[in-house]
Amino acid sequence: MRVAGLFSGIGGIELGLREVGHEVVYLCEIDDAARRVLTTHFDGVPISEDVNQLGKVPDCDLIAAGFPCQDLSPAGRTAGIGGQHSGLVASMLDLLEHAKNRPEWVLLENVPFMLQLQQGKAMALVTGRLEKLGYQWAYRILDSRGFGLPQRRRRVLLLASRSCDPRPALLGSSGIEPAVDRSRRVPCGFYWTEGNTGVGWAVDSLPPLKGGSGLGIPSAPAIWMTDGSMTTPHICDAERLQGFVADWTKPAEHPDGRGRGVRWRLVGNAVSVPVARWVGARLATRDAYDDSNDRPCPGGSRWPSAGWGQQGTIVSSSAARWPLGAATPSLASFLRFPTAPLSRKAAEGFLVRAKASSLHFEAGFLDDVELYVDGMREAVAV
Repeated sequence: MRVAGLFSGIGGIELGLREVGHEVVYLCEIDDAARRVLTTHFDGVPISEDVNQLGKVPDCDLIAAGFPCQDLSPAGRTAGIGGQHSGLVASMLDLLEHAKNRPEWVLLENVPFMLQLQQGKAMALVTGRLEKLGYQWAYRILDSRGFGLPQRRRRVLLLASRSCDPRPALLGSSGIEPAVDRSRRVPCGFYWTEGNTGVGWAVDSLPPLKGGSGLGIPSAPAIWMTDGSMTTPHICDAERLQGFVADWTKPAEHPDGRGRGVRWRLVGNAVSVPVARWVGARLATRDAYDDSNDRPCPGGSRWPSAGWGQQGTIVSSSAARWPLGAATPSLASFLRFPTAPLSRKAAEGFLVRAKASSLHFEAGFLDDVELYVDGMREAVAV
């Protein structure tokens, strides 16, 4: 299919679709640094800067959009679908409404909190408008860990079609999440920028990479290693944790090295490539969808983790967040680039916030953080 990507970021959705044979014919991204990345890796593909200036839907078979999540994320502004950033999805829907030849398929991605915030108002608005435009739709929360990436990253994928049933592609494959082996000590990821109300704890994986933080800066998460040390991953491993090759975001840097920090923001805002690759491959399925275990949701109920729509009715699907049932590689075996020690200032700040909070932590974790801080103080004193 011919794919047009809006809110393309660094091309996670588009790369995944391209890797299974779809053709990327158009991109749109407002961020200068992200456009430098796109220009490098999607050579010859036209790139527009602002979805509000497009005027019409690009000629394509599938329009993809990982639209901004800042107003829909619990870590963001929570302004909702009417917010300055996340509300931009309405611009895409307006383009579809006024298009003479609407694309057959629509693929959207965002954070799962959109199903809860304001009683799921964002999801209701998007699916309602798609229905009015003649699209059938289905959605599902998917976890990047289920696609071979040791990153606990849950995202909503919504697939809609004008004439095809989207359910077989998105909901028709379901596996069982493998249990984590807790009989042995494994590295655990957490956000050192947090500590008051949460830490994004992730066992043998990293918490979701993100474009900002509790301190307002894009930064790497930390890893509690099995020897008690505290480290941070290399930006190249962060790219790999999203399914890109190492140095995918290198074009975002200036020749003098300025802009290294922006790479963390770009990677944190990206869509995991293997998730998009899986959806792109599933579009070719001719299997029928078995909805015998699905049930309509009563009016006023919460949006389920997977579902589909039918004439204004929301139907809960039994599809799981782990579609393949494959085991995730261990974090230690996945990381290839040198980690960096968590700075003393970062560790001290986290420790103060964590001790003052009412959070519960893994046995021995805060003791190791305190030992780590003391060790760094002694090293400076020497």
